[in-house]
Amino acid sequence: MSAFLELRNVSKSYGTGADRVEVLKNINLTIEEGEFIAIVGFTGSGKTTLISLIAGLIEPDEGEILIKGKPITGPGPDRGVVYQNYSLLPWLSVYGNIELAVKKVFPNLTSTQREEHITRYIKMVNLLPALHKLPSELSGGMRQRVSVARALAMDPEVLLLDEPLSALDALTRGSLQIEIERIWRESKKTVMLITNDVDEGILLADRVIPLTPGPKATLGTTFKINFTRPRDKAEINADPNFKKERNQINYCLMELGKHRTVEQTEQYELPDIQPKDISKKGQAFLSF
Repeated sequence: MSAFLELRNVSKSYGTGADRVEVLKNINLTIEEGEFIAIVGFTGSGKTTLISLIAGLIEPDEGEILIKGKPITGPGPDRGVVYQNYSLLPWLSVYGNIELAVKKVFPNLTSTQREEHITRYIKMVNLLPALHKLPSELSGGMRQRVSVARALAMDPEVLLLDEPLSALDALTRGSLQIEIERIWRESKKTVMLITNDVDEGILLADRVIPLTPGPKATLGTTFKINFTRPRDKAEINADPNFKKERNQINYCLMELGKHRTVEQTEQYELPDIQPKDISKKGQAFLSF
């Protein structure tokens, strides 16, 4: 039996000729239905490229990506994406932003069915009091809740989260981490989270997988997270196993970062720029 979501020897490059950069190299990953996976890595390692490939927004140069055994050939409603920057239409309300997506995916719903469907997901992210507010009237955390509700309302089989909390303050981020885990338990979606926060990955995911630094980034050792759910952040922080998991993942990332530094052998010649002597001009100005 094939995996629910599978990446087979996936590689992706940008540019042409001498400027061509191989961002991802030989990515292999299998994800089971209902699993929550976190990919952690350094900024610029290719995490967003990985999400874009699974979303079907770009195509791999080599390899293939399959969902339920069928190759992904482009974007589709079976994959919902939540980005860091919210991506909300500023002239539409909370309800309107979600309605736009629902009408596209479920054009045959009656107005009553559509309203019930939209309200269900707005309620799921605790935004019913803000139903008719515009994005400009919402906090950053509330806007991100709208993005999550919109993605879920499309009823995707896979939810792709591209660093959705990285732009938020620490308190809001902590609150939304709890909400995302609750929503995942309720919705039973298959989730891939992209993050540079190891603690966030451990708190939310079933497995945490480091992405090696680019170029030619690939997936490193898989760390299985065994904390029981629902997870309480305070309890996990006090658990010695949490510190052990965090240290192991951080050590893995640091070791991978070292190898990137060692392998970077290209030399750059800087121009010989000398400071200009302006002392005489200064003296002339003062005497004047």
